[in-house]
Amino acid sequence: MRSPEPARGYDAILIGVLSGIGAASCWALGFVAVRHGLDAGFSPADLTIHRFLWSGLALLPLVWRGGLADLNGIGWGGGLLLALLGGPGLTFVSYSGFLLVPLGHGGVIQPSCVVLGGLLLATVWLRERLVATRAIGALVIIGGLIVIGSEALATLGAHGVAGDLIFVLTGLMFAVFGMLLRKWRIVPMSATAVISVLSLGLLPLYWGLGGFDHMVALGWRENALQALVQGVLAGPAAVYLFARSVALLGAGRASVLPALVPPFTLLTGWLVLGEVPTPLQLTGLVVVLVGFLLAQKS
Repeated sequence: MRSPEPARGYDAILIGVLSGIGAASCWALGFVAVRHGLDAGFSPADLTIHRFLWSGLALLPLVWRGGLADLNGIGWGGGLLLALLGGPGLTFVSYSGFLLVPLGHGGVIQPSCVVLGGLLLATVWLRERLVATRAIGALVIIGGLIVIGSEALATLGAHGVAGDLIFVLTGLMFAVFGMLLRKWRIVPMSATAVISVLSLGLLPLYWGLGGFDHMVALGWRENALQALVQGVLAGPAAVYLFARSVALLGAGRASVLPALVPPFTLLTGWLVLGEVPTPLQLTGLVVVLVGFLLAQKS
């Protein structure tokens, strides 16, 4: 399905910008909730279940009506690949990275590598011309990531570098996911619904390994928090808001707004968790943001 033409008028632009900011805020809050959840005793598997269980149950009737035989036209092969690259496969790996490095690393490195991977795939796969400003932007982003990576090497050692590389991997995974949505002309909300429903297939394995017993032992308040943030805000709500932003602003202008995720993550982590960004993290963030802006220019 093709994206609708961007709407016109001041009100539409304002709503589009606010929707994009809302999406970035939801994604940033999701990163912060992961950090809190791991500190509270959840495992990456627990948080992955929270991320997809509730949306999967809520969206099951929608996918059922659209046709389970071909997964709403996406197909089982395509659906499983999308679930690996942008669903529970990606999520489990990403959440595991926070066991090794601070919040600021994942909150900056993963979104940055989504941009880098998207530029690379658009150039190599879709044969789009890479203009000079975007190439410079990519190099600047890489410079910012080197700054953050140097902190991991100096203060955290080998496991810190491993954590950073996990976020490089997950950023590139999501870039491929986004490219497949574009190539196959799949609406993001449709992909979200199908992935969430496919993720329900993991419940028997999770149950058999005693995952629900561990989850329940952490108390209803912590579980309710993760269900809200992971299962609603960082999932379907963020996708809907970003899709709304694209519809109102156009893909070009809306693509700038995810650049807010890294600073929002660091700010929210500081305000909510008291995790103060280090000077190297802030330096890397500023460099990355400059690269983000250059990489969006046509």
